[in-house]
Amino acid sequence: MRLLISFAALFMSVILLQLSSGGVGPLDVLSGIKLGFSNQEIGLLGSAHFIGFFVGCWWAPRVMGSVGHSRAFAAFTAAGSIGLMSHMLIIDPYAWALMRVASGFCVAGCYTVVEAWLNAKVTNETRGRTMGAYRVVDMTGSLAAQMMIGVLTPASYVSYNLLAILCSAALLPLVLTRLPQPETPAQPRLRPRLAMDRSPLAAAAVVVAALSSASFRMVGPIYGQEVGLSAGQIAWFLSAFVLGGALAQFPIGWLADKFDRRWVLIWLSAASILSCAVTVMAAGMGTGAIFLAATLFGLTTFPIYSVAASHAHDFAKSEERVELSAALMFWFAVGAIFAPYLASVLIENYGPAALFGMISIGHGVLVLFGLTRMRARPTARKRTPYVYAPRTTFIIGRLMRRQRDNHSVGRKAP
Repeated sequence: MRLLISFAALFMSVILLQLSSGGVGPLDVLSGIKLGFSNQEIGLLGSAHFIGFFVGCWWAPRVMGSVGHSRAFAAFTAAGSIGLMSHMLIIDPYAWALMRVASGFCVAGCYTVVEAWLNAKVTNETRGRTMGAYRVVDMTGSLAAQMMIGVLTPASYVSYNLLAILCSAALLPLVLTRLPQPETPAQPRLRPRLAMDRSPLAAAAVVVAALSSASFRMVGPIYGQEVGLSAGQIAWFLSAFVLGGALAQFPIGWLADKFDRRWVLIWLSAASILSCAVTVMAAGMGTGAIFLAATLFGLTTFPIYSVAASHAHDFAKSEERVELSAALMFWFAVGAIFAPYLASVLIENYGPAALFGMISIGHGVLVLFGLTRMRARPTARKRTPYVYAPRTTFIIGRLMRRQRDNHSVGRKAP
């Protein structure tokens, strides 16, 4: 408990950052619709966010090494605040895309600082409890951020100013903490091919996870608006997705530890295709049905990244875990960069249901690829435990490395 209290400043910064960064994506969509942006231009904003996110993941450790953790965090939050406050000064989708690059850069940079700080302070005995608290804080902040959309007026200076205030406020707890700044961790070498070498199925699965998550969270409000949801109802629609993902972690983790993880991935993708169909059919059945469908969609798609990461780590050596986590993050970022724009183009040309048609195709390909890989080699005999893996930074692998190394789970054929 004393350890968690000592991290209270870091966790408070995470919550404030989530409220700010989690709110800007849906707000940009609703503001773009109000201002007459095309669906493709709105999709470009979501893709721009992940471009900034990828650059931030790669560059943040170098900034920390140059100026220290607190100053780096201040610089990243300043970039995010500037991007948010500039929205209503220049009403142009391409200018907004540059601002979203700044927001993505801010998110990746700030999370890198927080996770590097946590990694330096926890011990093997406290790592599990600290990571559990960190995941709860992160998920709670994400859920609250989606709910904020119901009270933010689209295309309003006040709305963007409020998000900028929250982003700036995230600076205060961390900068004012009395905790001594830790040593800067070495940047993990980015080797995207490592994920392909250890598990081609895992690399493909994290791309499909990005296709599902990034397109839904960045373009989902367009779908909600097209099927007649109000801004407040869109907030519940997005929150239901996050809630479904949170509820899925324990049962899917149990299945992933008990059965062949490739079968778990295949059945999750099959269930994701079903949930896409249910979501489309629920559009004409009232808001309650739409919210339940979004919960089902989150329950089936959200855990795929963590199951894929656990499967890849089953074939990795201990000294490869940090770089493997970074490689999986790289492939997730690649999928997340292209998914929102592609989804918006399809919605523009074929209607709102095309969003879930695209996601279904991605999961269908993953099912076929998974069945092919099952014939290529047997699953690992000694396996790492299932761990919920946040898609935050390249540093997250350091925090979870001991959790994967300290325990193993037996295999039981399905």
